[in-house]
Amino acid sequence: MTENFRKLAKISLVLVYLVIIAGAVVRMTGSGMGCPDWPKCFGYYVPPTDAETLRWKQKKEFRKGQVIILNETLRVAQKNFVTKEVFNEKNWEVYTKHNYATFNVWHTWIEYINRLFGALAGLATLFLAIFSLKFWQRNKKITLFSWLVVIGMGFQAWLGATVVYSVLEPVKITIHMVMALVIVAIILYLIFKSDKQNKLHKSHKTISTIIAGSLFITLIQIILGTQVRQFVDEQIDVVGENAKELWLLKPTLQFYIHRSLSILVVLINGYLFFKIKKYSLGFEKINWVIYLIVFEVLTGILMYYIEFPFGSQPLHLVLASLLFGVQFYLVLETLKASKSHKTLYL
Repeated sequence: MTENFRKLAKISLVLVYLVIIAGAVVRMTGSGMGCPDWPKCFGYYVPPTDAETLRWKQKKEFRKGQVIILNETLRVAQKNFVTKEVFNEKNWEVYTKHNYATFNVWHTWIEYINRLFGALAGLATLFLAIFSLKFWQRNKKITLFSWLVVIGMGFQAWLGATVVYSVLEPVKITIHMVMALVIVAIILYLIFKSDKQNKLHKSHKTISTIIAGSLFITLIQIILGTQVRQFVDEQIDVVGENAKELWLLKPTLQFYIHRSLSILVVLINGYLFFKIKKYSLGFEKINWVIYLIVFEVLTGILMYYIEFPFGSQPLHLVLASLLFGVQFYLVLETLKASKSHKTLYL
């Protein structure tokens, strides 16, 4: 039973990361408003593939909630009906959540696929929570945290809706990203707690504190990174997509802080790697941390010095989210080692 639960938790974790990856692609392609409504897309469960679907026509059937674009505004059908020869205002309501009324088939389907991954991740976490009820008698924490993930996914879905309604307000995008990492952390905690064969590592008096501090800096870096990304998006609107050499010509203070902290990340984790190897503490995942940091720094260098090669932006974000997950698991391992070490001397 425990092994099946862990497998389901790992599937949920992979799906959540796929949502993060899909979200990064949405940002890279500028597809965040590909579906201007939520949870449907232009009022459809399966979005349109051409602009004709969103145009008013004579003798065309519409169902309640379906959307058209008319005079650069979104209009929502008030009921099921078939159009007459003349447009009837009474059958339509102006969409008031925002005034964004543009259809781009690629943006629409990229955003739609992102939402599909979100729905799959939500279902997986719901199944995980239901399965966790079997642990209620012997380990209530597993059940409680499993249902906390479901609540977190529901809150994340609501955040996704507010991001759309705000027409991609930067602060809400950042909160949306942080919430995804919170969900990742809870699922990792469930994977860790349900593992009966957790390897017992050696303890060191400062190692858990340093790893926790490194994790915190990574989280700050991710938050700063979303703000730098927003600045780049704004520059694209000003100078155009082809003028990549101008995107970071006059960066904000957040960019310089982000770049400076990356040096601190390298130094701290390099020190951790040295300590773990020197004292033979185990914690093999420190190797993953180093690999991820190397690639993370490399993508940052590519973006700044080689003018944002294709895919470098979403890859940078995905690597950072993976780094956060591995570091969080390391924190759990070091805390357990520290606790076990104290228990031996009680």
